[in-house]
Amino acid sequence: MHTQTVESPPRPPAERRASRWAGALALCSALLLALVAIRWHPLITLDGDIAETTHRWAVDERGVTHAFRILTDWVWDPWTMRILTVAVAIWLVWRRAARWTAVWLLAACGLATAIQQTLKALVDRPRPVWPDPVDSAHYAAFPSGHAMTATVVCGLLLWLLHRHGAQRAVWRTAVAVAVVSVAGVGLTRVWLGVHWATDVVGGWLLGALVVVLAVGVHARRRG
Repeated sequence: MHTQTVESPPRPPAERRASRWAGALALCSALLLALVAIRWHPLITLDGDIAETTHRWAVDERGVTHAFRILTDWVWDPWTMRILTVAVAIWLVWRRAARWTAVWLLAACGLATAIQQTLKALVDRPRPVWPDPVDSAHYAAFPSGHAMTATVVCGLLLWLLHRHGAQRAVWRTAVAVAVVSVAGVGLTRVWLGVHWATDVVGGWLLGALVVVLAVGVHARRRG
């Protein structure tokens, strides 16, 4: 007796786009991680050239450097971003009764922290060292925790705003703040001489990957 095969239904376009984005981000993240881990000479040279240039600017432009220290240590610090995440999670439970979404948000941010700390320990990349440092930082360099945390938090909060139908003015303001925050925190970490440029790029890529995967999980859960 002939048994008719049953094909699985095609995935919706949004899910296919998300899968492509996740694949591209994972590939780019893995490639950069590998190049950093093996200390690929052209990459190390590029990092060094960028770091030396920005460090000269940081030493010369003390006013800008002081402003960048305030931004990176207080406004865009990972703990500031985590406190914002907790506040949004509390709001989701209190005003929207969205307990699962609140847990999802906290779990995604927690996963990002675990990934960055694990990679820092595994790669163990030294930070830049200067005879006249303008700032200091702890732990290994790759990936940048500031860049990755800002990307994850801003990305997830933007997605939540979009999902809940934020007004156009609110949405545009949020996008502008998110772009300035994610780009700005990367700039400050390199300017202050505590990260190589590829540490920041790695943080952006990995953060974006976590956002895409987390949104995919939420979409499946609610679908």
